[in-house]
Amino acid sequence: MSRYRLHYFPESGNSYKLALMLTLCGETFEPAWTDFGGGVTRTPQWRATVNEMGEIPVLEDDGVKRTQTAPILLMLAERYGRFGATNEAERFEILRWLFWDNHKLTGFVATYRYNRAFLPSFDPAVEAFMKKRIEDYLGILDAHLREKPFAIGDRATIADISMMAYLSFPKHEAGFDLPASHPAIAAWLDRMAALPGWQAPYDLLPGQHMHCYV
Repeated sequence: MSRYRLHYFPESGNSYKLALMLTLCGETFEPAWTDFGGGVTRTPQWRATVNEMGEIPVLEDDGVKRTQTAPILLMLAERYGRFGATNEAERFEILRWLFWDNHKLTGFVATYRYNRAFLPSFDPAVEAFMKKRIEDYLGILDAHLREKPFAIGDRATIADISMMAYLSFPKHEAGFDLPASHPAIAAWLDRMAALPGWQAPYDLLPGQHMHCYV
């Protein structure tokens, strides 16, 4: 039996971050599909028994429920000695990009994609505002990746695993054609996909899908 059990839903990029990290480290996990679209994570029972923060993913680690993707990635990197920092300067850079990703890139891309693809309507003004912000963030990342093959240099780290997740879903969901608009990001995603053991989100996360409107 695996020491890990992952509560997730297939469309969750944050779930994909943890599933991919475990897979790249040679670990397995027991999948625990969660009916996020049906509102399960908003119920008092789920919050009392699974995650008081009402969020997905949740990683059970030998029975201990762990939440918040970035600290879990940091824990796994230290545990397995992979995709983490080797010195203080690298640790600072990894944290810098992890925090930027959570606050800016993932924070906006995840919300934009969910509203665009998995809800029946999206306020045009809100959509335009969010898309403009995302284009700014993608421009920042694309410029950075023109100078470095990966987030902190010559090798992939959990910063890359974090930032790539929501950019790895089908483009009809996200609404961005990255090879055309941000070629350095597209090339970086190809480098990440070449890592031994890499799998695409929907290959790694089985289970019932939410209805997609695009």
